[in-house]
Amino acid sequence: MDDPWNRPTFVSAVFYEDPRAALGWLERAFGFETSMVITGDDGAVAHAEMKFGDGLIMVGGLWTDTIKTPKAVGGCTQSLHVYLKGKVDDHCERARAEGAVIAMEPADQFYGDRVYVAVDPEGHRWSFGQTVAQVSREEAEKASGLKIEGWV
Repeated sequence: MDDPWNRPTFVSAVFYEDPRAALGWLERAFGFETSMVITGDDGAVAHAEMKFGDGLIMVGGLWTDTIKTPKAVGGCTQSLHVYLKGKVDDHCERARAEGAVIAMEPADQFYGDRVYVAVDPEGHRWSFGQTVAQVSREEAEKASGLKIEGWV
């Protein structure tokens, strides 16, 4: 049966102290589009979803004491990676203009992508990449000094 919601197979959920503020910031800084917001009687965001290209993320608040933000724990346990169709350098400047901390400036990588890393106001790490060169497994191994299995 086809999914009437047209959802991707894999979706990440990102939690914020202030999910409403996060929705606005993610729109301005990264170009995400809010596609759903569910609020409680108090007007607080209970659940939200944002689209970017054919991808989707869920955005929520700290609804249980087992959920923490990276700022609360002094680091993060995951990073979200987004593939861009546009210019990664322009995207980086947009994020910087909105106050993102750029943890890694745009740089070409041995595997053929140009990537930068941004940290949002609540400490989540986001990497953004654009493929700029088609690189073979052998070229990537030579450039990196690593052994790579499963390269397409």
